[in-house]
Amino acid sequence: MIKTLIKSTRITWASKNVNAYLLALTYAYFAGISINNPFEILEGLLLVSILWGALYSLNDLTDLEIDRKDYAKRNRAFIKNNIDGKWIVLFAGILIISVFIISLATLKPAFTIILGLMLLNQLLYTLPPVRLKDTLIAPFASTATNTVLRIASCCVLIGNIFLVPTSVYLFMYIAGMCTYLMYKAKTVPASILAGAAGLLLAYILINDQMNLVQFLVAVVPAGLAAIPLYLSLFTEKDRMTSIADVAYHQVAMIFFFICILIIIF
Repeated sequence: MIKTLIKSTRITWASKNVNAYLLALTYAYFAGISINNPFEILEGLLLVSILWGALYSLNDLTDLEIDRKDYAKRNRAFIKNNIDGKWIVLFAGILIISVFIISLATLKPAFTIILGLMLLNQLLYTLPPVRLKDTLIAPFASTATNTVLRIASCCVLIGNIFLVPTSVYLFMYIAGMCTYLMYKAKTVPASILAGAAGLLLAYILINDQMNLVQFLVAVVPAGLAAIPLYLSLFTEKDRMTSIADVAYHQVAMIFFFICILIIIF
């Protein structure tokens, strides 16, 4: 049971957190900001990853019956191994409470507030009676909002939530919506948003709000992983989605984390 619960946290999906932290840290690096609290940065990254692991477990519990009918999700932890819902709730609850206790005791209050916003957003997205997941505004409240909050959580640990330019926050928000729509196989809106994200990125680069190194380190690996995800809208959905998952959630995550260690130490 413990193995299944741990699997339900989707450990490799911590790549989203690692990518967000790397992006924020590149702005600190090129602004000449000294990272005097490297272990706090790593602690924050770990806490955010544990929190999201717990939230993924809760998400899979609330979607259990829907996921059973989805062939692409046949390998989800609770599909392959049945576990009483009360144990899942207890497991997630312990992780969430532990994260907030540690955060309140050791890190800046602003960081804990952002964790709270992550939790609130995901609960509204997942749980009835609101369950934004089943509404038309789902793309606005899922990956997009959570991407922005992940970046902000690192920025407050560095000391300035606006360290990352507003235009870059907006780009990551739009890219997050685009990713969500790709996973949901919404071809037309995903294509439109991909174009909008590309135009905004061009504006950011032209106006020196992101330099070439930041682009190569923080954006290109995720962008390359998005190619098979986009192709999945048109051909070999399962195979292309699997390639995208491995590219981003495993290969890119290792690269992101090594870059973080280089920057903060």
